[in-house]
Amino acid sequence: MIIDLRSDTVTKPTKGMLEAMWSAQVGDDVFGEDPTVNALEQKLAEMFGMEAGLFCPSGTMTNQIAVKLHTGPQKEVICHKYSHIYLYEAGGIMANAHASVKLLEGVYGKITAQDVADNISPDDVHACETSLVSLENTMNKGGGSIYTLEEVKPIKTLCDQHGIKLHLDGARLFNSLVVTGESPKDWGVQFDTISICLSKGLGCPIGSVLLGTKADIKRARKIRKSFGGGMRQAGYLAAAAIYALDHHVDRLTEDHARSKVIGQMLEKHHLVSEVFPVMTNIVIARLQGISPEDFLSKLADKGIKAVKFGKDQVRFVTHLDFNDEMLELFGERIKEI
Repeated sequence: MIIDLRSDTVTKPTKGMLEAMWSAQVGDDVFGEDPTVNALEQKLAEMFGMEAGLFCPSGTMTNQIAVKLHTGPQKEVICHKYSHIYLYEAGGIMANAHASVKLLEGVYGKITAQDVADNISPDDVHACETSLVSLENTMNKGGGSIYTLEEVKPIKTLCDQHGIKLHLDGARLFNSLVVTGESPKDWGVQFDTISICLSKGLGCPIGSVLLGTKADIKRARKIRKSFGGGMRQAGYLAAAAIYALDHHVDRLTEDHARSKVIGQMLEKHHLVSEVFPVMTNIVIARLQGISPEDFLSKLADKGIKAVKFGKDQVRFVTHLDFNDEMLELFGERIKEI
């Protein structure tokens, strides 16, 4: 049995999800006539108390639309140096928005209001004016670390004081919310735009939704078109997302429980020097006495897939296609390495 823990994007649609996709009512979304896409956008907008949504193929697209929406040439984005929008989106900030980036340090991938305050660039002839702050929740490179509302609120206040927009890369936001118990509407109040990814923990085959004001989403729709992101009968994909929102959120706690067990197993392993705190479904292990490439090769020999996540780190991600039987097998096989 192959145990694939490279990412929570490797999942296949469940039977219920496939049935929802098969029975979806569809139309041409570029004309705004796909009823299932419209229903998904409205559902998420209402869930977060925001005005409108825009369904896109990927979280990278929703993030990059937001960056382009809020910045431009000679403007600046503030984010953590490990942010997905900077590290893993193919230079999109430069290529799409022609904006500059200011990268901040922070524990487990998180930044504070003080960090932001210390790094705002003024509207000055010598500077790229800061026009956007972007946060990521959960923080991928931070081992699935979580921002709480109490950490975000001071950043929001600071941004409002300086006329700076605040974007959330909510790639695994629902993983965070099931841990904190916080309300999606309370999060919607804090941000100008939120990207909700549906193909990670929620298990959809494709798709993300960008949330914002009606005016911003109208502009975002045009940016999406210029990116080649206008889809036609996308309701088959939107149906999967609606099903996931109705059936796959509460079960995220199962992924979190299994990831904690994996973390405990790795902490005892002789080739592991450190395991980042396990808060959600991501486990990052720092290695000792072996390279990530060699460690991954040994894992592969045992039928386990993971990914390199730094010069001395590997990452494991639990998901809805990883069950208790696989967890037990993982424990047996890791002991043999």
